Amino acid sequence: MFTVVLLTSPRTRGLEPALVESLRNAWGGGDAVWLAPDEAAEFSIGQMPANRWEVWENCQSMGVDMVVVQAQGRAKKMLLADMDSTMIEQECIDELADEAGVGARVKEITARAMNGGLDFEGALKERVGLLQGLDVAAIDKVLAERITYMPGGKVLVATMKQAGGHAALVSGGFTAFTEQVAATLGFDENRANTLLAEGGKLTGAVGMPILGKQAKVDALEQITTRLGISEADVIAVGDGANDLGMLHRAGLGVALHAKPVVAAECDVRINFGDLTALLFVQGYAQEEFAA
Repeated sequence: MFTVVLLTSPRTRGLEPALVESLRNAWGGGDAVWLAPDEAAEFSIGQMPANRWEVWENCQSMGVDMVVVQAQGRAKKMLLADMDSTMIEQECIDELADEAGVGARVKEITARAMNGGLDFEGALKERVGLLQGLDVAAIDKVLAERITYMPGGKVLVATMKQAGGHAALVSGGFTAFTEQVAATLGFDENRANTLLAEGGKLTGAVGMPILGKQAKVDALEQITTRLGISEADVIAVGDGANDLGMLHRAGLGVALHAKPVVAAECDVRINFGDLTALLFVQGYAQEEFAA
């Protein structure tokens, strides 16, 4: 059995009952269940539809995300999340680069790396090198003035933890950011790279080994083993090429507002919903969300 979930932006809402009913009828689905008024609904089907992606494209044209997931085991026991452009709305290294006056150069490298056009480790070293001499105080300034949180993140983490889940933030960014983001959003743990500094200035080097694509997979393996759960019990979310390893390995891998090259490799793609979409996909109704 499979479950079809239709959802839209919580800001605009506007999920039409007529769309839900027409798709349910076309696919011979069970009764529709509304998870949030005008925002999210689901119904069950017996098999994966042959025209799934054609219908997905039609839904996208209407501002609706459509997800088809296995009905069994939908609710996961662990959240494994990327940070930059996933749990926060920025790329932290790009914001530091603006403070250092090298924003344009660094953003161009970041974009190529996240789209899979550059080796992540090499791209990170190159970008961090451009930050050499930046005052360490710029990190706190960026955190205070430039970093904003992706809508729905705190509710996502709190709801999964309320249900007994574990939340891990695993980033190719920096511990100077993940520590505060993790604490603010309620994550149980965080992993990231370390920016090296001397005399209150960034040295332009990053601590080794560099946490990249493989390190996110390693985190998935290590944390699930420690918790005594399977990789199928994990929902992972990210947007960049270095997230693909964990997105493929997790029981449910979600490409959130992802780069096209990343979304193309993921079955669950959220382009209109916010982070609470990950709760709808797992079968939570809005009234079950943590306050």
